[in-house]
Amino acid sequence: MMMAAAMMVAVSAQAQVMKSADLEKYAKQKYGEKWLDAAANLAKGLTFDKNDALTYQEVIEAPGKTKSQLYVALNYWVTATFKDKQAITLNDKEAGCIIVSSTIDAIADHTGTLFRYVVSITPVIKLDIKDGKVRVTYTVQNYDILIVEDGGWLGALGDRDNNRQRTQNIYSDGKRMKNDNTDRRLYDEQWEITKHYPFVEKDAQKRTCSKALVMTHAYSNAIIDKVGEAIKNGITGADDDDW
Repeated sequence: MMMAAAMMVAVSAQAQVMKSADLEKYAKQKYGEKWLDAAANLAKGLTFDKNDALTYQEVIEAPGKTKSQLYVALNYWVTATFKDKQAITLNDKEAGCIIVSSTIDAIADHTGTLFRYVVSITPVIKLDIKDGKVRVTYTVQNYDILIVEDGGWLGALGDRDNNRQRTQNIYSDGKRMKNDNTDRRLYDEQWEITKHYPFVEKDAQKRTCSKALVMTHAYSNAIIDKVGEAIKNGITGADDDDW
């Protein structure tokens, strides 16, 4: 699960764990550049919870550190990492629990024949803290899809320059403003992960969902790795009591 620190670069205002470009580079290095094959291989070892959500869980040992010390370190990491304070949905020192839910935009972007699909995810990250250990639970139930009608390569043939400008300048972040209905060619969907490739073989969105799954999995690695770093070294690497 451990990654090079250089790949853990701060990113957007919402979540500062890893840039999408760095995440994709990491995913390709670890799982290969063939998204279909990588997704199929990953699926063999993935599990879903009772709500059909993709769930990862790991207990990180922290010998000699109290619940209070671990809470302080992780609270520091969470507030420094997730700049959108609404992302922190629970922060309870007494219970030893921190929950974060923050959107990661445009983890996958696929241009098909007629449509363009931009995939974002909103993982729920739960940190349960006890003396000497932290349990990290990372859960994703759906892909959030922005669909650009006439955004496919066939539509671009008719008005290539305008379509390129439209998709790059306005929709390149993979999201639009909530309740923005100004463009009928844009609409949002949620795709349940269990109902798409590689968990369903015959899937019209196979290519889109392959990359989405691999990137979702890679991001779980990034989260668990960063939590481990925060537990071990603090947010700066010099957060000890000797000062």
